[in-house]
Formats: sequence, C-alpha cells, structure tokens
Amino acid sequence: MFGGISKTTLAVTLLAGSAAAIDLDIKDEQSIKDAAKTIASSTMNFYSDRDSDIPGIVSSSMFWEGSVLFSVMMRYWALTGDDSHNDAVSEGMYWVRGDNDDYMPANYSSYLGNDDQLNWGLAAMMAAEVDFPQKSSMPSWATLAENVWNSVSSRWDDDSCDGGLRWQIWAYQSGYGYKNAASNGGLFELSARLAHYTKNQTYSDWAEKIWDWSATTPLLKEKKWNIADTTSCEKNCSDHGDYQWTFNYGLYMSGAAYMYNVTEGESKWRTGLSGLLNTSQQFFPKKYGSDIMSEFTCEPIKKCDRNQILFKGLFAQELSLIAQVAPYTESDIMYLLQGSALGAAATCTGGKKNDLCSTAWYKDEYDGSDSIEQQISVTSVLVSNLVAFDKENLATQSTAKNSSASGTTTGSASATSSESTSTETGAGDKDNGAGVVSSGPIVLITAMLMGVLSFF
Repeated sequence: MFGGISKTTLAVTLLAGSAAAIDLDIKDEQSIKDAAKTIASSTMNFYSDRDSDIPGIVSSSMFWEGSVLFSVMMRYWALTGDDSHNDAVSEGMYWVRGDNDDYMPANYSSYLGNDDQLNWGLAAMMAAEVDFPQKSSMPSWATLAENVWNSVSSRWDDDSCDGGLRWQIWAYQSGYGYKNAASNGGLFELSARLAHYTKNQTYSDWAEKIWDWSATTPLLKEKKWNIADTTSCEKNCSDHGDYQWTFNYGLYMSGAAYMYNVTEGESKWRTGLSGLLNTSQQFFPKKYGSDIMSEFTCEPIKKCDRNQILFKGLFAQELSLIAQVAPYTESDIMYLLQGSALGAAATCTGGKKNDLCSTAWYKDEYDGSDSIEQQISVTSVLVSNLVAFDKENLATQSTAKNSSASGTTTGSASATSSESTSTETGAGDKDNGAGVVSSGPIVLITAMLMGVLSFF
C-alpha cells in the first residue's frame, strides 16, 4: 500500500546507545506492556503534579488536553489490564462533562472551539468502545459522546460554503471565520464511530454528508488525497492553509475506516482510507528509515507547540483503531507503529528515573523535554503496538458490559440519548478561561511573528 516500504524485520531489542534506555522487544507483548507501564506512570505523575486543581484539566490554557490524556490512558487500561490509573481517569472524564453532559462546562464554554468539544466526545467514545468502567449514577459513556454529537452537529452551517462546521463556535473568536479539518474531521470520525457502536443509520448518513461536503472544499482533496488544515468562509471555502498535521489525517482516516467496517467494505471508504494512508507516508520520512513518525511541519525547526506535540500520539492511536476496524491495513500500519515505538523509546533516557522522552523520535537521544505532552504521545505509540496481540473487537452497544444502553432515534437529523442528564457541576469553581486548541488562524500576526502556526 505504501509503495516503497520494505518489510524488513525490525530489530527486536532496543538498547539505544545507553544502558538507561528502555528495554523494548517490539515483538514481545509483555515487553511492550512493561515499557508502556513505565512511561504511562511518568505521564500520570505529570498529571498529579499539574498546576490546575480541577480534575480533568491538565492546563488552564488547553481545555482539550485532558481528553487526549484520558483517551490514551483508557486505551492503556484496555490493552494492558493495568487499572492503577482508572480512578483519576474516571474522575476527570466525569468532572468536566458540564451541566448538560456535553463537555461544555460553564467555566470554559465561552472559549471553546468545535474541535475542543469534539475531542472530549471522542474520548467518551473511546471509553464506550473499550468498555471502560462507569458509575451507575452517571450517564453512559455513549450518551456523553452522543450529547457532544448533538451539540456540535446542531452548528452545521449551510449559510457559508454550503455546509461544514466553523472552527470556533462564537462570532467574537478569531477562528470563527474559518472551517477546518480538525472540526469537520472530528465530527466525521465521531459520527462514524457512533454509527459503528449504535448501528443507528442517522450517524452513518451524517458521516457520509460530512465526507462529501469536505470533498467539495480543499479540506479533503480526493484526487491527490491531501488534507488542508483550514479554509475561509470569506473566500467561500476556496482557499486553503496547507500545513500538514498528522492529527488531521488521523481523523479522516479513522472515520473512513469505521465507515468501511459499518458498510462491510464499501469501495468508497476503502478507496478513501487507502488514499489517505498512502499520503500519510509523508509523516514517515525516508531519511529516518520510512518507519518513524515525524511531525515534519514543526519538528525539524524545533518549533512544535504543546498542541502539536500531542498530534503524533493521537495519530498513533488512530492508526491502531484503523488496524482493528479495517484489518486489511494491519500489516502496513503495524510496521509504522513498531518503528515509531522503537524510535520513541530510544529517546526516553531523561530525568532521575530515565523515563522522560523527547519530542522527535528519530534521534536516539533525550532532548531535554520536560512536559506531559511528550509522555502522552510516547505512551500512546507504545500502547498502540499492543493491538497486534489483542484481537478482541471494539465494544458496541449490544456487546458492552460496563455501559448501559444509550438512546437512539431514527430518521432525524440528530440522535438524542434517552438517558437523563446529571445535575452535577462541571469544571469546579476555578474561573480560568481555557484557550482553544490552536493558537490561531494563519492570518494572526502573533502566530506569524512566532514562526509557529498551529491550526487545530
């Protein structure tokens, strides 16, 4: 599929120039679990030591970050069986869900973008799919995901560009004039995963609608299978910001993979998934061996911001999900995940315990990084390799043991949960305004001065 990738056997033991490097046999399940446990523990140590005293909030300026952390840690629990972090994950997932159980807590709702909220919906979807334990007094994970879907899909905007989601929710936000891949791809993926989980045709219809609309804009170019980051409402979505990010590709690829599964192999979805997978080879540069993931837009110039450092971890997780729901991709995907895990683990020689990792995984050395984002991404790529050993299908509404049934509707533009919502408050008393996921659209002067542009 990836033209040019050699299926050379990977080295199975990592002793990357340092006796302190993580010992990782990429072909051995227990070795991967042991390595993942080491990095997951350091990740959660960062979470425990964070400045915020609000459960679920990793950083007051990045509301979405907790959703990434918890999604990775729920996947970690599902594939390793280690439940030592589950209480912290559960507390955070419930705490920030908001009064309406849709991950728009009052303290943050005036600052959020559609992509922020959607990432929490995708985290709730992960909880449902891995059958993460839930409290009987709380809405089911699937209900929380559905509530996010209902909230965000209601903002579908036919008045500009003949459809699509705006990047940010409110007219006073700098990203309101843009439609971006992260928001539209996020709603596409959530729709596809809910279609897979609930078997509700409404979600399938919406997934197809979002894909087809995206393909009328530069956000999804079906001939070359490129994904643009942004397009502006002012130009009727004809222009495009072409910075390439792993995360944008992961959203559309994962959504296509789930739709491939839902439709039992429909050619539209296989063609789209295969096309995007081929293009995503750009994130595995030949100069690094064609099997080590790189966020090449920012890594070579050492300008990745905290958002962008998380992207590879999200992409690794998406790739592992794709391998599960579209098995024809597994061989190629595991090759890339294995190489990336080996590269990432080789950098984890920092700190007193030799368990801190770097941003760039193609350098066999620790770069001095000291933040939770690197740890989340490395945890994710290690955990993602465990799908090669775990052939259990992702849970659905009919097979889940920990999740109560979520409500569905048919024949309408939304799918409303039948569960009542809780009245527990969301984000606590600390009145911190969360920043949106990205630092601003491409026209922002501050971003240009910094030389770092993030469009998530």
